[in-house]
Amino acid sequence: MTGTPKFLVDADVFISAKNLYYAFDLCPGFWNSLIHHGKVGNIRSIDRIRSELLAGRNTEKLVQWVKDDLPKGFFLVTNGEEVLSAYENVMLWVQRNPQYFDQAKAKFATEADGWLVAYAMAHGGIVVTNEQPRPQAKNRVLLPDVCNHFNVTYQDPFLMLRELAIQFDWTGES
Repeated sequence: MTGTPKFLVDADVFISAKNLYYAFDLCPGFWNSLIHHGKVGNIRSIDRIRSELLAGRNTEKLVQWVKDDLPKGFFLVTNGEEVLSAYENVMLWVQRNPQYFDQAKAKFATEADGWLVAYAMAHGGIVVTNEQPRPQAKNRVLLPDVCNHFNVTYQDPFLMLRELAIQFDWTGES
């Protein structure tokens, strides 16, 4: 697993998939495709997303999957100088932006989203998120809006799945 991944996945993609359309018992192919594309280097995330995912209960399937099934190196380290510099720029922009309420800025500062954008700024890659842009939002700093400001490409997980030609076929009886 070397080189820059094409896709950098946000925590909300994992959480929404688990809770909604790709539950582990409903669509194991989704989770297996993430493992496969993690091994070949197409899909990754960052260490701070890992921390958010592991904040759940140890008995949760997602927590167990992150710990036990994802390949070593799936979560990229964000403590490099290029990422730290990019993160500083992201945070300065958010904190100085009069559009956002103070509580939105404070919440953003505690989350991994800024780090995800910073990693993409420093190393390339497409940020994958379920969030939609809302450039006039005041009460929440949304990942797509930050990406747009810093010219970082983002897209939803379904586009990622299509670009990687991932299909989930039913294999039961007709």
